[in-house]
Amino acid sequence: MLLSAEHLSINFGSRQLLDDVNFYLNEGDKVGVIGINGTGKSTFLKVLSGVTEPDGGTISRNPNVQISLLSQNPVMDEDATVLEQVFLHFPAEFRALNEYEAKAMLNRLGITDFSQKVGTLSGGQRKRVALAAALIHPADVLILDEPTNHLDSEMVSWLEDWLRRFKGGLVMVTHDRYFLERVVNHITELSRGKLYHYEANYSKYLELREQRQEMAEASERKRQSILRVEREWIMRGCKARTTKSKERIQRYEALLDQDAPETDEAVQMAAASSRLGKKIIELHDVSKSFDGRPIVSHFSYNLLRNDRIGIVGRNGAGKSTLLHLIAGELAPDSGTVEVGATVKIGHFSQEGRELDLQQRVYDFIHDIADEVKTDEGTFSANQMMERFLFPGDLQSVPIGRLSGGERRRLYLLSVLMEAPNVLLLDEPTNDLDVTTLSILEDYLQGFPGPILAVSHDRFFLDKLAESIFEVRGDGEIDRFTGNWSDWQAKRREAEAPAPKAEKPKPAQERPRERKLKFSFKEQREFETIDDDLAQLEADLAACQAEQAACGSDYVKLQELQARQAELEAALEEKTERWVYLNELKEQIDAQNG
Repeated sequence: MLLSAEHLSINFGSRQLLDDVNFYLNEGDKVGVIGINGTGKSTFLKVLSGVTEPDGGTISRNPNVQISLLSQNPVMDEDATVLEQVFLHFPAEFRALNEYEAKAMLNRLGITDFSQKVGTLSGGQRKRVALAAALIHPADVLILDEPTNHLDSEMVSWLEDWLRRFKGGLVMVTHDRYFLERVVNHITELSRGKLYHYEANYSKYLELREQRQEMAEASERKRQSILRVEREWIMRGCKARTTKSKERIQRYEALLDQDAPETDEAVQMAAASSRLGKKIIELHDVSKSFDGRPIVSHFSYNLLRNDRIGIVGRNGAGKSTLLHLIAGELAPDSGTVEVGATVKIGHFSQEGRELDLQQRVYDFIHDIADEVKTDEGTFSANQMMERFLFPGDLQSVPIGRLSGGERRRLYLLSVLMEAPNVLLLDEPTNDLDVTTLSILEDYLQGFPGPILAVSHDRFFLDKLAESIFEVRGDGEIDRFTGNWSDWQAKRREAEAPAPKAEKPKPAQERPRERKLKFSFKEQREFETIDDDLAQLEADLAACQAEQAACGSDYVKLQELQARQAELEAALEEKTERWVYLNELKEQIDAQNG
């Protein structure tokens, strides 16, 4: 075991983020922590890493275990160079041994100027430098908060491979569902102060969570049914004269005191948009350069009402610039951008609206609109805030008190409150939890106007996009029909080397067929393999029975689970061997007639 947390409690003002929970991390565990924004995921990671002390409970860390943390908003030395920042807390000898690897890692993450000052970096570049510093650390435990934010598709694929090869323990918060699917083997869900553990990747977790919710709902239906019968018995005037009657009343009261299963509230989005005329946005021969470098070159496109466009490309290629040109926030060097008279653009930018951290949530939304008309009816600003999981007590707090994800959700609400009929989304999935993302995707699919989305989130683009614009960084913008997976398949096909023409081989004399037969070792193995399989199956059944009987002895349970994994692997290997030997036996029998 690399670290353990027992009876952990964390309070944040009036909110109970964690309430008497346990968490254990073993070598090889790769844990994805998920939950609605504001539930305390980042705080939980800080407590595990030792940056923040819990209000109650204990954290046990082996003193020889090295922990490396990537926080959501890393604190950095503004005057340090990129390379100095990566090795900031390491001795000179460590830097000398690992400088080449660090530079290679930074290159992979799109950071090529190692002498650049940290203070001059963008938010995305700073996060990538911090990620390199976390990965270069010779750690037994990696704790990563939103590691895929600000990474393009190629960087995310590289990080996936790196983390899959990592041998230690991993705990991370991420919204990237393909990443959760391919990297993690455990999901820990944080909900209403409790942790729910699933030994599964993302798709299996969805299955298991649904089963857990169904069981909880079935138990609640049973409780309500018993309560109804018992309530009728009590209402008939049965007096507690006998011991049996007293016990029955006590059982009724105990059932009455039980809490119904709680479920997380979900963001409720209703399509709010203005009327959209025939002419939307037309780009005619648009070009834009920065410092002599072409970003967009002679690009033309007429935006259509039903467009669902995903914009992809390397970091720095000019994806955000293209959105700013379309939004009319940036003038082209040449060409024209014509916007229809009825167009109302909602631009959800990567950097977000400039938020006053002292302003109350309530005042921020009311300054935009007092109400909004949607296809579900007219909602007041207060109602819309509640639908976006900002209840009354959260509406009155300063924006600075909100978590990163809650601020991002508030910014999304502010864009939708303006009832746009054209949506331009720049990295909309950053810092949003997976539940909100799923609801946002459903909302966008029903949005009545066109949508252009810059995103590195492959799952999001697979679900939303019907065409892909690839911004290449040299001024060219390539167009593909289909979603992200379709685009990737076409790219691989285009980049695949042409097959070489094979030279005709001279006719060879046909070799004599070799007679099939068992070797001495194979013959002995064939005779005993059925017994071996039966023994392995018996051992596996005994191991599973022992696990069921070991109760709360966690250490013993861990040992038995490891033993079960070994037996299952041995059984699978032996079964494959059984198939091979039996097929070979059939071929030998057929040959011998």
